[in-house]
Amino acid sequence: MDLLKQIVERAKAHKQRIVLPEAEEERTLKAADKVLADDIAEIILIGNPENIHRLANEWNLKNIDKATIVDPMNNPKSEEYAKLLAELRKSKGMTIEKARELVKNNLYLGCMIIKTEGADGQISGALSTTGDTLRPALQIIKCEPGITCVSGAMLVLTHEQQYGENGIVVMGDVAVTPNPTADQLAQIAYTTAETAKSVAGFQDPHIAILSFSTKGSATDAKDKTTGKSAYIIDKVIEATKLAKERYPQLKLDGELQADAALDPIVAKKKAPESDIAGKANVLIVPNLEVGNIGYKLIQRLGGATAIGPILQGIARPVNDLSRGCSVEDIYYMVAITACQAQDAKKKV
Repeated sequence: MDLLKQIVERAKAHKQRIVLPEAEEERTLKAADKVLADDIAEIILIGNPENIHRLANEWNLKNIDKATIVDPMNNPKSEEYAKLLAELRKSKGMTIEKARELVKNNLYLGCMIIKTEGADGQISGALSTTGDTLRPALQIIKCEPGITCVSGAMLVLTHEQQYGENGIVVMGDVAVTPNPTADQLAQIAYTTAETAKSVAGFQDPHIAILSFSTKGSATDAKDKTTGKSAYIIDKVIEATKLAKERYPQLKLDGELQADAALDPIVAKKKAPESDIAGKANVLIVPNLEVGNIGYKLIQRLGGATAIGPILQGIARPVNDLSRGCSVEDIYYMVAITACQAQDAKKKV
């Protein structure tokens, strides 16, 4: 778990302001107390102040007074936020009346705090769905410049030190976009490499866009009716081309099978001309089905630790938790979000 310790230390080095909009939820409040005790981030709690203090006393939490508490039902900035939200969404028919209601919603309020530079990132999901977490983020904070596709990366910590970055690989997308286009896949390659740098601390990401083919070893099946390509391998080839053109600074190659991407001996046989084959530490999968199944197989059969998903592509980090998350999960996600926020500020 050395990587998690490194993430915490990077978060501490340049403290960020992280919003927890589900502040009356037990695991969230306990995680906030631990974050504040360890001085990892500044915490903004959204909820009823009386309830938060009552629960903190009930659970013997000693550090909650260090947090900033925002009451969504009695917020002096509500009208300011409502006017801004109505302006941001006027092309979608947003009225000031509707905006006034939405800024009382904890998830929308958190995103408005970030939009007005009062915070640097947000984490929710202990009580909320992924859709509820993402909707206000995309409506208010929006994607980072040049990106139209939100995705999710997973840090996979294995016991096989010879692969990836001393046994660590970053996989994307494992969480959001079911069947990305070639253009979206190219974007996912870029944003996953950024996550590898900002969160996993990779100095030199080597990105492989994966397929069931290595450099033409297989070809797409043809639709019997139309005669058109099934657009599986071809999508990966096109995504690789787009990514190389759009992000020339990236060390990237495709299409590569997983063994050719990770294993130098296999790489010499299957892709001897590739600078990435056998050295990949960032793996881009062709669709969500492959990503989700893949990391869970590594986790269960290989004994790997999977951390995430870490949402990427949003202009300021907004991360989603599993509703089955633990206090420890939220604690480390605060540190991860803080590292992403540090990196986002460098791009401005």
